[in-house]
Amino acid sequence: MRRNTLTTAGAVLGSLALAASLTACGGSSAASDEKVVTVYSADGLKGENGDGWYDKVFKDFTAKTGIKVKYVEGGSGEVVQRAVREKTNTQADVLVTLPPFIQQAGGKGLLAEYSPEGADQVDGADKGADGTWTSVVNNYFGFVYNKKELKKAPTTWDELLDGSYKNKLQYSTPGVAGDGTAVVVKAMHDFGGKQQAMDYLKKLQANNVGPSASTGKLAPKVDKGELLVANGDVQMNYAQSKDMPNLGIWFPKADGGKPTSFALPYAAGLVKNAPHTANGKKLLDFMLAAKQQQEVSSIGGGFSARADVKATDENAIALAKIMDGVEIFEPDWNDIDKNLTAYVDDWKSATGS
Repeated sequence: MRRNTLTTAGAVLGSLALAASLTACGGSSAASDEKVVTVYSADGLKGENGDGWYDKVFKDFTAKTGIKVKYVEGGSGEVVQRAVREKTNTQADVLVTLPPFIQQAGGKGLLAEYSPEGADQVDGADKGADGTWTSVVNNYFGFVYNKKELKKAPTTWDELLDGSYKNKLQYSTPGVAGDGTAVVVKAMHDFGGKQQAMDYLKKLQANNVGPSASTGKLAPKVDKGELLVANGDVQMNYAQSKDMPNLGIWFPKADGGKPTSFALPYAAGLVKNAPHTANGKKLLDFMLAAKQQQEVSSIGGGFSARADVKATDENAIALAKIMDGVEIFEPDWNDIDKNLTAYVDDWKSATGS
């Protein structure tokens, strides 16, 4: 899901250069009066054809407030890394990324405390205890397979070790892509520990095509049959399946266990010392408003972050069916945030990556 190379929508570079010059010249008050808000975000919510949840939300937000949204997209870890590099000359107003990178952003002091309107309806596990971030779209980790080449979805991790998957399987890079990191998180849960997970991923490497900084680029390869299986997430892959008829979603399980998944929400926070703090707050309020949350499923193919929003549209029904029978566990994100570097190093060592 999460591209390593940043892409931009609109004249982002120009606006960032302007913001930088204003900040450098002490023009923060002038910058704060601008009718603009800059969002750094992991990919998945903006449609390839301009028909995604972000597209609708940003358009409606501008129509209501007159504030233009400047959008910068990248990998879950990359958008945080970019914000870190710019910490002395802040460019972003709002940061949206996945766990554990949203916790990483908080730990690096990138986020300001702000609780958007409607945050009281968001489950405690889906927002920061320190009040620096709140989920705006809920989501779950999963895998995809080619429904044309495989008459039925795989069911277990061990099936993926079969020789028929050699060079037909790929997952995005842990530590770079949110969904790639999720592969390690799920494997540690399903196999009962870090070492067991690394032992499995070492064996799986015989079939793995190799690293990929972008999870979003894997689904098209699966749809075309270049790959049989790849990792992903339910929201992104369900949205992609509208244009990719061979894409199916599934959840690996350990032998004798149940298919499992865990929440992998798009979490949004206000950037500390942002050039347009007031506009950032307005956008966060808008994204979490009941109307926009109702559109998370109908337009974005995701799950509302608010407990009081009960979607009944066609997508919501289909998504509920996909998740039926899947056991949801809750990772210890504080532990993962604390030990992420060590886990990624262990993965590199196990796989020779």
